[in-house]
Amino acid sequence: MSDVTHDTYCTEIAIRTEELRTAVRTAEAGPAATAVPSCPGWSLTQLARHVGGTHRWAARIVATRATGPVPHDMVDDVFSPGPESAADLDAWLAEGSAELVGALREAGPEAPVWTVAPSGAAGFWARRMTHETTLHAADAAQVTGAPFAVREELARDALDEWMGFGALPRVLEAAGPEAPPLTGPGRTLHLHATDAPHAEWLVDLTGVPVTWSHTHAKAAVAVRAPLTDLVLLLYGRRTPADPPLEVFGDAGLLSLWLERSGFWLRK
Repeated sequence: MSDVTHDTYCTEIAIRTEELRTAVRTAEAGPAATAVPSCPGWSLTQLARHVGGTHRWAARIVATRATGPVPHDMVDDVFSPGPESAADLDAWLAEGSAELVGALREAGPEAPVWTVAPSGAAGFWARRMTHETTLHAADAAQVTGAPFAVREELARDALDEWMGFGALPRVLEAAGPEAPPLTGPGRTLHLHATDAPHAEWLVDLTGVPVTWSHTHAKAAVAVRAPLTDLVLLLYGRRTPADPPLEVFGDAGLLSLWLERSGFWLRK
């Protein structure tokens, strides 16, 4: 359960969308000619279309109180004809964000809707879209050189959300039968934020189900870094070798867990 308020999520979606809009407006070569290295094959145009499409998709789910999956072509089909110029993309992003935030505020966090993971309430989409939009604001900041950081409250929540997805049985089921084992005796992983008190996550891979807790304990592999860098590591925007990340112990276990626990990003 998240301690972040529904209103905070809604406000953050708008803030992070504005950061992406700024990148689109100010890219010197224009959005279509500005590559996004963290999203291979995408330019700022594709990134903006993905975010705007994702916002509209989630808004439709919430606004209609959908009880089952809603087609998500607008999330994935970022190369089809759509807004091209910086001005059109900027306006399109603003409209999508306003539609999503409006639907979320009108519904409130408890409204029953279909969700892609256990929850069944609109609050799931407020949380998920906050961290989705934040991630892509980070992608844009990497391109433009703009400063980027995640506030402590939201960075902690992003890590908690990841652990919630990563601890699902599907983290084990997602791998094929020939994949190296993720669980086993002594297999534990510890994340420790260096810039916030008591910001620690212990992942227990010693058996099934995979579990996690906010625990300080010695583990087979430990990662120390500021909160923002820990979030970006989990989302594949940092590697374990990137400073200021520090890794101690079984780096192979860390790499395997990062790959397996990110299965839901590829769905």
